[in-house]
Amino acid sequence: MPHFDSDGVQIAYEVAGEGDPVLLIHGFASTSAINWVSTGWLKMLTEAGRQVIMIDNRGHGDSEKLYDPGSYEAPQMAEDSRRLLDHLAIERADVMGYSMGARITTFLAINRPQRVRSAVIAGMAGNIFKGVETSEVIADALLTENVDGIALPAAKAFRLFADRTGGDRQALAACMRAGRPALSHEALATISCPVLVVAGDDDPIAGPVGPLVDAIPGAAGLTLPGRDHMKAVGDMTYKRGVIAFWGTG
Repeated sequence: MPHFDSDGVQIAYEVAGEGDPVLLIHGFASTSAINWVSTGWLKMLTEAGRQVIMIDNRGHGDSEKLYDPGSYEAPQMAEDSRRLLDHLAIERADVMGYSMGARITTFLAINRPQRVRSAVIAGMAGNIFKGVETSEVIADALLTENVDGIALPAAKAFRLFADRTGGDRQALAACMRAGRPALSHEALATISCPVLVVAGDDDPIAGPVGPLVDAIPGAAGLTLPGRDHMKAVGDMTYKRGVIAFWGTG
């Protein structure tokens, strides 16, 4: 993957296809290849006539690994995506993020509204108001040698996922320790671009779609029946909903 310098941090990215640009921002402990290529998103969007830009978030994939939690605040990570658009000389893009990537997308839409034509906030919904109260527990689970002793199911799931994907667990623990502060209704009310909120109805990490839809002016919601946090990513109802939202294909 090519890299660019984002205020001193080397960030990996990939560009494929031609057409109106869409920026894809992956979730925690994932990568652009896992989140968007292996699930069929890249193929579907390029075949629909879109230019697809995929970023590996700092601390993930082929991007530089950092070990200070202060390097992983969501607004900072949103600026990596903004600088990637600058690097590629793209003025505005449709943006879709999943889970942590959805939080990053939300900050991008709030702080850089002129760069976001529309936003798909997926794998994160009503719980965006709560933040992640178990950040330290998940970080500890990423570093422990006793995987069987991890009691919190979500923490164990993230640890096993990081092991499967070969993530740098120290960097991921630092990222998680940065915390996930709750977003306010006041901040969300400033979002002016079209927004689609997507989450599975069996996803305790994301929470329900309705409260976030209600907080963003004009937002639409899509609930995926029978899908949890992991199974929602490649769901066809999710894909069809995004295609319809963007008027693509």
